[in-house]
Amino acid sequence: MKKILFIIPVIISLVLVAKVPVKKHEGTGIHFFEGTWKEAVAKAKKEKKAIFLDISASWCGPCKYLKRSTFPDGEVGAYFNKNFINIEVDGEVGEGIELAQRFKITGYPTLLFLDKTEKILLQTAGYRPPADLIAVGKHALGDSK
Repeated sequence: MKKILFIIPVIISLVLVAKVPVKKHEGTGIHFFEGTWKEAVAKAKKEKKAIFLDISASWCGPCKYLKRSTFPDGEVGAYFNKNFINIEVDGEVGEGIELAQRFKITGYPTLLFLDKTEKILLQTAGYRPPADLIAVGKHALGDSK
């Protein structure tokens, strides 16, 4: 009986922590486009920029860690905001479902780098620390000196 009284609060705490929403990326990190996929592609064409697409899921631990530790980083934001139209979608909700199917996503997070015509330049998956994500972004643009 004592074990049950101990386990129940632990389980409730874990459930509550898992449901804590991830903050939007404010300040110096990556600024994600607030609009539809079509609007983002149009903006990429107009600004002659590539597209960075983060496809994640609300339940995905590595996705949450990426959003908390890598996307808010100042250096990551400076590079990605200058070179990409940045978009994030949940692959299991709304427009994200169609994009996940279209790009044949098999796991989360999936990070896609596309040109302004929506051709995949580079695709990778999983958590990336800030320096690594910048290196992948540079590689996608052919700037990995």
